[in-house]
Amino acid sequence: MAASSLFRPKLRRRLPLSTSSLIARRSLHEGPDTVEELLERHLVNKSPRDGEEDELDARRRLTSTRREVLGLYRDILRATRFFTWPDSRGVPWRDVLRENARREFEEARFERDPEVVTRLLIGGRDAVQKALDKLVEASKKAMAEDEEQRRGGR
Repeated sequence: MAASSLFRPKLRRRLPLSTSSLIARRSLHEGPDTVEELLERHLVNKSPRDGEEDELDARRRLTSTRREVLGLYRDILRATRFFTWPDSRGVPWRDVLRENARREFEEARFERDPEVVTRLLIGGRDAVQKALDKLVEASKKAMAEDEEQRRGGR
């Protein structure tokens, strides 16, 4: 079989149609006049209740807030990796900071007021940023002191 015959559509003989099959075929393939008719015909009409819409909005906010909260928690865990030195009890600061973060997150776990949650998120982000800034400053200061000692010791 040649390749051109594979792509050539087969011709069908047209048979005379009865009027009843013609009417049935027209009504099946005749499209709606407007978009509204199309939607009415194919979609289930659900009239959302006011409470249902509010609940959906609340769920959307909750999932985006949840993502932000989890992101903040992960950022805190990542940032605490750099705090390796021990405190006065001999416990590494990394562990102390992680325990405190966990405790604070658990205390605010069931908070549903969006303003309070937003305030907590902003405060948490600021605290992480300030802690990292202080860590960077202390590291730079320690590196400068080490450099001075090397220069003075030569």
